[in-house]
Amino acid sequence: MPRLRSRPSSRPRGALPRFRGAFGRREAERLLWRAGFGPRPGQVRRFARMGLDDAVDALVHPRSQGLTGPAPAVDGRGLAPRDVWGHDVLWWLDRMVRAEAPLVERMTLVWHDWFATSREAVDTGLMLAQNQLLRRHALGNFGALVRDITSDPAMLVWLNGIDSTREEPNENYARELQELFCLGAGRGYTERDVRELARALSGWRADWREGVGMVDFRLDRERQDRGRKRVYGRRGRFDWRDAARLPVEHPQHPRFFVTKLWSYFVPTPVPPGTRAALMRLYRRHDHDVRPVLAAILRHPALYTGPRMVKPPAVYTAGLLRALGKGIDTDAWAWLGDMAGQRLFAPPSVAGWDDTRWLDTGTWRGRWLSANHVLEGRSLDPDPDKTRYPTLDQESPKRAVARAHAFWGRPALTGTTRAELLAFARRADAAGPEPWQRASFSILRQNALRMLIATSPELHTS
Repeated sequence: MPRLRSRPSSRPRGALPRFRGAFGRREAERLLWRAGFGPRPGQVRRFARMGLDDAVDALVHPRSQGLTGPAPAVDGRGLAPRDVWGHDVLWWLDRMVRAEAPLVERMTLVWHDWFATSREAVDTGLMLAQNQLLRRHALGNFGALVRDITSDPAMLVWLNGIDSTREEPNENYARELQELFCLGAGRGYTERDVRELARALSGWRADWREGVGMVDFRLDRERQDRGRKRVYGRRGRFDWRDAARLPVEHPQHPRFFVTKLWSYFVPTPVPPGTRAALMRLYRRHDHDVRPVLAAILRHPALYTGPRMVKPPAVYTAGLLRALGKGIDTDAWAWLGDMAGQRLFAPPSVAGWDDTRWLDTGTWRGRWLSANHVLEGRSLDPDPDKTRYPTLDQESPKRAVARAHAFWGRPALTGTTRAELLAFARRADAAGPEPWQRASFSILRQNALRMLIATSPELHTS
């Protein structure tokens, strides 16, 4: 019997894998969550009709970076993010909710974690300015981002850049630039490289103005080390711009970059062949982020791999987007903290620990967040005020379908559907008296909406 020969692959050797399956509602929904903050009403259907390539293109080449939807207000007043406690969090959460370019906003969040800086030690105004910097570079060139974050006032304060002089160069930023931002711990650099880069980064200063804070950030030549340095075996009179450039040009950088970027969108390790192809793509485009990101968003692993836990800010913004609801309470500041992710305040220079996104310590914050999202959207349990079918008029199956439609029909597993139906049946049996049949059906519908919002599928994508 003749041996069957394997069919030759139509994909060139070393080319990036691309998802070839049917791109339907489930795939569109996952893409909108992974590359943004979840779908708005009707968006899953529109993206599914586009197909994979057009859907990804719409995200990586947004037509508008404007905001749409109800403007934020607390107690009838607009936000004051520089002056009122928690309003910085509300300001950014509002952008996530109303963004017409969700991938730009999602990448702003990625860079905030990647170049983690915290208002615990930095003035709120500087943090807001850094946030705008990250947004400008969201889909741009990584080398340009590193250059601008190196001279960013918030980073200069956070990692002691303004305390670094030629007599006493501070090594904090030089170390994190290599360890966390560009190369990875112990990969491709030595302690001498840390010291020499610290020398190149010296010379920044700022003034303190009472009632304002740190102002007039500038490079002072008298404080700057302008001598020759040796970095990665290269010699020169390197300055801060060189210090920002050299780690990005290091041969180890592309591997670090594509591996770390991949981890924000896919929960499984990047396959070696894919990593090599992404590295080539990154080099070919001179460190541009957009083409690498587009390739990740088209990769089969994003659509066929396991689900990924949503960061708390993404979860909350997504629930609000699903209902078209705006920011109307300052509770989001402390709820984010309780859920494990207070915006503008990552726990360390290493960013947030995403293994803590969903555990017994942060679950209560997520539950309360869903509860706050539903405020004003729950049905009044008084049958005289709410026209709603009674238990006799609405079957358990229909009640589940109605609650599912309320959230835009997100993808649910058979197990979750069965649990929801079992709950609806128990509620149906819990109101035997005629006077209970009307109010219990309303209470059941409110409970089903909350259960779907806090189901495993809504916490993951």
